[in-house]
Amino acid sequence: MTGGARPAVDAALFDLGKVLLDWDPRYYYRRFFDDAQALERFVAEVIASDWILEMDAGKPAREAIAERQARFPEHAALIARWSEGWPLMLKGEIAGTAAIVGELAARGTRLFALTNFSAETFPHARRRIPSLAHFADIVMSAEVGVVKPDPRIYAIAIERCGLDPARTVFVDDVPVNVEAGRAAGFVALHFTSAERLRADFAQLGLP
Repeated sequence: MTGGARPAVDAALFDLGKVLLDWDPRYYYRRFFDDAQALERFVAEVIASDWILEMDAGKPAREAIAERQARFPEHAALIARWSEGWPLMLKGEIAGTAAIVGELAARGTRLFALTNFSAETFPHARRRIPSLAHFADIVMSAEVGVVKPDPRIYAIAIERCGLDPARTVFVDDVPVNVEAGRAAGFVALHFTSAERLRADFAQLGLP
């Protein structure tokens, strides 16, 4: 770089869940609750993000479910439904992000994904999300045994995908993951909506 100018971005590294994939456990579990606040407590405390990350890191769902049932026996029956209900938690792809991915692919931008995802549930996404075909490689936490925001998974993505972080835009909906991406040298963007992402990309000279 000269004169403090940013090098041209020529690659994009996307998170998947809630960036490209419209996924939310509420889509399935809300049918079991009449009280919205009770549903929110269940999502926040019982099927919490730290528990999901255990499966994203490679723990078998059967083992994770059994451990969670032991911790929350009053919700054992609902926890048991996790695996069978997972496909109904995935509504589909987020149309606005899918359009951006398609435009980037048509332009010839190198496209990759870096995702916290369980290897047991990813086949459902692979079958139902057409835009995944645009990615040259998908670095999945369950396959490499480490989850974002651990710096090691960013290093794995850089090496495996042949990325120059300073020329790669990284998109994630979780602020701590964005910060870790920025620390790894990526041009990191916090995803809040497809419309905002399109505006952010335009500032980087991307469609």
